[in-house]
Amino acid sequence: MSGTFTPAPGAAPFHRQVLTQASMETRLILRNGEHLLLAVVIPMIALIGGTLAARRLDLDFANRPIDVLTPGVLALAVMSTSFTSLAIATGFERRYGLLKRLGASPLPRTGLLLGKVLALLLVQVFQVVVIGVVGLALGWDPDPGAAGILYAVLAALLGTCAFAGLGLTIAGTLRAEATLAGANLIYLLLLAGGAVVMPRDSYGSAEPLLQVLPSAALGDALRAAFLDGSLDGGALVVLALWAAGGALLAGRFFKWE
Repeated sequence: MSGTFTPAPGAAPFHRQVLTQASMETRLILRNGEHLLLAVVIPMIALIGGTLAARRLDLDFANRPIDVLTPGVLALAVMSTSFTSLAIATGFERRYGLLKRLGASPLPRTGLLLGKVLALLLVQVFQVVVIGVVGLALGWDPDPGAAGILYAVLAALLGTCAFAGLGLTIAGTLRAEATLAGANLIYLLLLAGGAVVMPRDSYGSAEPLLQVLPSAALGDALRAAFLDGSLDGGALVVLALWAAGGALLAGRFFKWE
């Protein structure tokens, strides 16, 4: 009969499942106070506090402090979301059995991971907008050009993959409480001594050693892109190696329950 409802059982297309999962993950991140603290509040404090301190202390950078610090804070925002927030959230999802249940749903496990990564990228777009607006209000004057923007996006994507792999490795191998403590500790250590916000030459004799860290590589790549639109090939190679290593570690050691 015309107009009669005909049931159509079956899973939604894969791309729609991934987009739905990503939308849910994004809402959960933005509604969580701890995630917002890591994603927005701490980077904003680092940007505003660092800029004011640089002006008061008359710190000597090759460029204006705001032009040096803003790309570093964008790198910090990527690290905050793709490493610390992801590790903590995934660790507790694993502890409460949520990952096990989602893994048995029509959404394949690869789709679940893709949804998480897509959610990270959506949150990072929000972070870039907020940090960029505040940076511009403080006098940030980037001149990347089209090539510099492309280099910055490439660095952010590689940085996201690198830190996400490391975050998933920690979340998939340690207990939730240990993941919470370990992710926060690593975040603080990299924030203070990982050359992410401040350039590597600010760390004196430790500069050569820091260049192998993903935090320093991401900061270097974004500073090069936004300061003069140049490509820091060495930093991108470091990020690519960390991304490959993180993916291998997560694939080898991640446990869903």
